[in-house]
This record gives sequence, structure tokens and C-alpha cells, in this order.
Amino acid sequence: MNSDVITLLIVDDHPVVRDGLRGMFADAPGFQVLGEAADGVAAVELAGRLDPDVVLMDLRMPGGNGVDAIAELTRRNSRAKVLVLTTYDTDSDTLPAIEAGATGYLLKDAPRDELFTAVRAAADGRTVLSPAVASRLVSRVRTPAAPGRDALSAREREVLVLVARGTSNRDIARELFISEATVKTHLTHIYGKLDVKDRAAAVAVAYDRKILG
Repeated sequence: MNSDVITLLIVDDHPVVRDGLRGMFADAPGFQVLGEAADGVAAVELAGRLDPDVVLMDLRMPGGNGVDAIAELTRRNSRAKVLVLTTYDTDSDTLPAIEAGATGYLLKDAPRDELFTAVRAAADGRTVLSPAVASRLVSRVRTPAAPGRDALSAREREVLVLVARGTSNRDIARELFISEATVKTHLTHIYGKLDVKDRAAAVAVAYDRKILG
């Protein structure tokens, strides 16, 4: 294989999106798509087997979300760089992905040339952020956090918001596209960080410390 060619794994639960990306990269010199996956679990398995340079990773996918897949690839010391390609740019999406080990974060409305440039940069290990995401991250750094807020990760705050709404673990898992076991792990971390023993106390402390509301 030509060492100048950047190899790719495309991960998205929508076949139309995967077909579009595969066709786009097939028409461009310097890229080779090695495979496709429809969820994070399959992505981890294929990344280990195909050893791509870059994984284009969607985030919200039934059957295995992108953040969990990125974390697992990081845990396995995967050589592949992960470039998130999604429609979501909220803090609750971007921060967990970056914390999990993503090299870059790009939105799906990015122009074709910007996507190619981002993939090349990611393959070189350089951080790539869409302008909208970069602006949000800079604003967040410059905005003083409420007391206690930094104790929780973005995903933990997201879980806590749903707990405050009375959402069950099963429904939280369904809404965030994660497993119930992962929800329970987040709750355990939340309880520890807030020094509480149950959901009601966690919500009460979170409101008291202005983490919620």
C-alpha cells in the first residue's frame, strides 16, 4: 500500500451518509476507505482488524455510541486517530468526545475540502476543530464555572439533568444511546464527586451548588 495514502474507517448509523462519504473519498486522491461500521461496537472491532489511519466517527448511534467507542480505542492504544463527524455541537457532545481521546471534531455541514484537510491533519496527529466548536470551547474556558460544576464531566451533568427530570436509568440509557451499566457508572461517579448516597441527594446538592438550574 502507498504510504502516502491515508486509510479510513467510516462509522455512521445511516447507510446514506456512509455511501456519500465513501464516494467522496473514492473520488479524491490520497485516500482509501478500508471499511464501514454502523455503530461504535463494530467500529472498535473493525479498527482493530483493519488498522486505519483515521476513523471518521459519528456520535449518536443505536447499538454503541461514538464516545464509548473512542474511549475504548484510547484504552486499547489504537494507532488510529479519531475525527468526530457529527451534526451535534453542544458541550454535552463535544466535551465527552474530546475527553475520551478524539483528535478532532468536525460538523457534517463542513465543505468537502475542509473535510479532506481535517482528515489529513488528524492523520498527522494534529487537533482539528470546526470553527463553531472551537468558539464554544474558548467561551467555556473564559466563562467562570459555577461552584462544583467542574467536578462533573459533561456527560455526568447530562445524566444528572435527566435524573432531575425523574428519568429512569433505562430511559436515560435510551436517550443518550449508552448502556444502563454506563448510566450506573456515571451515577456512581456523580455520587462520589458530590459526596451523596442517592439520586435525590445528588439532585438537591446539584441545585444547591448551581450545577443544575
